[in-house]
Amino acid sequence: MRWGTGAESWHTRSVHSASERELERKMGDLALRLHELQSVVVAFSGGADSAFLAAMAHRELGVEGAHAVTAVSPSLAGSEEADCRSLATEWGLRWTPVETHEMERAAYRSNDAERCYHCKAELMDVVGPIASAAGATVVLGVNLDDLGDHRPGQRAAAEAGAAFPLVDAGFTKDDVRAASRQLGLRTWDKPAAACLASRVPYGTEVTVGILSRVERAESVLHALGFRQCRVRHYDNTARIEVDTADLAAVIERRADIVDAVRSVGYAYVTLDLEGFRSGNLNASLT
Repeated sequence: MRWGTGAESWHTRSVHSASERELERKMGDLALRLHELQSVVVAFSGGADSAFLAAMAHRELGVEGAHAVTAVSPSLAGSEEADCRSLATEWGLRWTPVETHEMERAAYRSNDAERCYHCKAELMDVVGPIASAAGATVVLGVNLDDLGDHRPGQRAAAEAGAAFPLVDAGFTKDDVRAASRQLGLRTWDKPAAACLASRVPYGTEVTVGILSRVERAESVLHALGFRQCRVRHYDNTARIEVDTADLAAVIERRADIVDAVRSVGYAYVTLDLEGFRSGNLNASLT
């Protein structure tokens, strides 16, 4: 993929609306922020946010200044790791997969409201030394919309010295998608894909077996054509969330879905009529 050069390039394009000018300004601010950091290690999960940040860091700082690192553990779906590898190859990123061991942390497995804190603490313990050895800063693809949810992992990352360039430049989730589309990144409309542990209600112990079952259940739903979906794990019950526009399709394919989800180990298959909501298990904390 061919990238432009230099932060100033964002300010030389002809734009035709206030929203386009605002997006161009934010892209310029992001480029400037990355140059301020000089060298970064991007926590690269392959989602729209981290992919955009990795692409911009590569564009602005090159392979010497931008290193994309993917944390590999049972909480990352295998398909996501594979997509990170593919994206790195397509975009020419300097990319390294590293193993993290959050499952060895009892505080993580116990799955209380601070689970994400322990996950990001593990990430920083593994990725932080990589950045330190290169004189770089760990950067995460957190955007402004993420700040309004319960995200203790952001606190853990910030405490360990990570930076959030998208927040610094004023990016919302919609901005990330619009800018990604402008750059021609295929991740611009990629469905949200949080870690697999986010499917497990607080208070239920996180195990490798549960994460594997959730991953396999979502995989069969993807194979049936449901691009944006979640399988929330409640012991022997799978609670399926899809976009509200797909609710009718789920009913139409009820038998296929029930058979597929039961095949991975669930006894009961239910549909959440409110549809997909990112982070909706946080509602139990209020």
